[in-house]
Amino acid sequence: MDRLRPRQRQVFTGFTKAEIEKLEKSLNESGEQALNREYCQNFARSFSRSSGRAGKPIVKWTEVHSWFQSRLQDSAKASENKSEPPEACPSNKEHEISGMLKAEAKIPDLSDLEFEAKSSKDGAWYDVDLFLAHRFLSTGEAEVRVRFVGFGAEEDEWVNIKKAVRERSIPLEHSECHKVKVGDLVLCFQERRDQAIYYDAHVLEVQRRMHDIRGCRCLFLVRYNHDNSEERVRLKRLCSRPT
Repeated sequence: MDRLRPRQRQVFTGFTKAEIEKLEKSLNESGEQALNREYCQNFARSFSRSSGRAGKPIVKWTEVHSWFQSRLQDSAKASENKSEPPEACPSNKEHEISGMLKAEAKIPDLSDLEFEAKSSKDGAWYDVDLFLAHRFLSTGEAEVRVRFVGFGAEEDEWVNIKKAVRERSIPLEHSECHKVKVGDLVLCFQERRDQAIYYDAHVLEVQRRMHDIRGCRCLFLVRYNHDNSEERVRLKRLCSRPT
């Protein structure tokens, strides 16, 4: 059973080519001053009123600020990179991913390997569509730039291989509810008014119930790792971690 994980927060569709050129020029000239709120608001108003944005969503100042901040962070990290890999041997997962990236002249599609990555923007896990590049920081840690399934280049992120990349969690069928036990780490679909995304959680309690025509009716009490909130959920909202 296949499963996509949409980020149901508001996701900006992207700037036009002309807008990006203006933003890049401004960033080169102003540096961190570009993060000033009024500075970003002026850009947002200018872009929203331009003829080139006709028929497109208006630009919010927070979207301009996010663009500037992302570019500055990428520049800061890039300056810390080592030209050579660290002497310490990378983990098997690092070696597998970085080795493939080095072996291919073009950007490889590694979606068949079924990885998921943790976004630094919201702490949730998303299916990886592509591994775009890799790099080693001055600390010796390895990072990969990932593209998430269902998202464009504007949502690409650099993530730590050891901490934020892992084998994809497995959706559970109704007949597999017996596999979920108290204490298990699971991936749970958290539904809130403003978002519905996947977070790590631990199972605190299991209420076994008779299945009916709709399938599994068991209830699972979980505690989300990112905010320690608790919730009772059905099996359809859980994914198990590969053993």
